[in-house]
Amino acid sequence: MNSEAEKLLPGSIVFIRIPDTMARKIGGFQVEPEILLPVELGKDLSVLESLNELSWEMLVAGMLRLLAYQPDNEHAAYYRRFIFAIKPGIFAELSDTGILKARNGDLDVAEEIFLALSGLVPENPQPLVNLAVLHEDRAEAMDKAGKEDLADAARDKAFAAYKILLGLEPAFPDAFFNAGFFFLKTRNFGRACEVFETYLSLGDDEPKLQKAGEIVQRLRDRGQRDSMFKEAFDFIKMGREEEGIARAMGFLEKDPNVWNGWFLVGWANRRLARWQAGYAAFIKALDLGAEEVDLLNELSICELELGMLSQARGHLERALRLESDNVKILSNLAILARKQNRDAEAIGFFRLVLDAVPDDELALRQLEELEG
Repeated sequence: MNSEAEKLLPGSIVFIRIPDTMARKIGGFQVEPEILLPVELGKDLSVLESLNELSWEMLVAGMLRLLAYQPDNEHAAYYRRFIFAIKPGIFAELSDTGILKARNGDLDVAEEIFLALSGLVPENPQPLVNLAVLHEDRAEAMDKAGKEDLADAARDKAFAAYKILLGLEPAFPDAFFNAGFFFLKTRNFGRACEVFETYLSLGDDEPKLQKAGEIVQRLRDRGQRDSMFKEAFDFIKMGREEEGIARAMGFLEKDPNVWNGWFLVGWANRRLARWQAGYAAFIKALDLGAEEVDLLNELSICELELGMLSQARGHLERALRLESDNVKILSNLAILARKQNRDAEAIGFFRLVLDAVPDDELALRQLEELEG
């Protein structure tokens, strides 16, 4: 038994020397008895008692398992030739089996098959592509099960596989196509666009080329919109609200159903004290499904200025349910309570603000007025 190999190889593997009488040719392949052969025993260790029980299948299984975990073994090339001499069609057969196992959710078996195939034919990238996709499937399964650490570990393995695949020479087009979807799932949109563009220059599969082209166009549009959104945000933050509104409206012309574009328009108008315009933009964002504390807070400010006190209260209470310790919301609820002559309630809210921020000037000043 090779102790180092035993540490690396799962299952029941032993290394044997076959008798010199078995030194013969199998087709064009010459068996060399002096090279130890790995044997897959499975659960039946009794086969060790006699070589008469040894089968070609056990030899092939042992060599495949070794190649899965020790593809750089000193005798790897010999084992590959041996396997193909015994089972010439094994690559296609195992590939189909691995894909079927993966589709049926038997990911552990599928993973070992793809590792074995990658070790058996290292110059063929397809098993590594299949392995990367398998790791992605495992990550999704772990996400659904709430096992985030295991999901991240599986994604790391997929990324490592794609890193190897994308660096191959010559390039393997399908690796770029699959990697594009991996980067989409991990929200690395810039990298996804790059690899899909590379596939467009390498691939020859028409349906895949069409799909990649559609995705690249969407990602380019997204990148342009993201740039416009960032510019709009920066302009507003720097006090250049009119320019920010212009950029945000350009963003919305391309996609009017993105709520945060309307939020920027509302925010800029609120800063310019255009209460009605701000209110309309914030309502549009809300109608598009936004459920954000900052949006609800900004909307309530416009409503306060427009005298829509009951609506403002409703939106502030909605925001408070999302973030019960948000100081801005507590402070605005206190101000609203004062406007509605609910002084005891205002005092309670201002005290909550001071519990969180003891030196809050507005709360200190308001409490002094209310309690004085």
